[in-house]
Amino acid sequence: MNDTLVTLVGCVATQIDYKETVNGPSARFRFAVTPRYFDRRKDTWTDGSTSFYTVWARRALALNLAGSVSVGEPLVVHGRLRVRDDPPDGEGNRWFSAEIDATAIGHDLSRGTAAFRRVVRVDPPLMDTQKAAVV
Repeated sequence: MNDTLVTLVGCVATQIDYKETVNGPSARFRFAVTPRYFDRRKDTWTDGSTSFYTVWARRALALNLAGSVSVGEPLVVHGRLRVRDDPPDGEGNRWFSAEIDATAIGHDLSRGTAAFRRVVRVDPPLMDTQKAAVV
């Protein structure tokens, strides 16, 4: 399958919306990406127009995201780009939105520091050994 993979650098624009679903944890947030370029005429750095993306994270990535990221923090997001075409509204306007199904998210260390803490997951045993000994 040919997916469009993208890597975006920007800032968290909204709070992380974390939910437990039937398929496991899920989280989403809005991500603001503003290109910056050097304007030779003005001899200064200039911001371009900001693009907003909805970033989706699933399973362990969603859980770790919810415990690690706040609004305004600079991130690097990598994942599959999905462009959604919504049907026209009552006035005939069509809406397009860009979403990222994230496979990796991390803090942008060119703008600050971070302290990584590995999460150790303990799977529950298939069978409780004390109950098995009694039976």
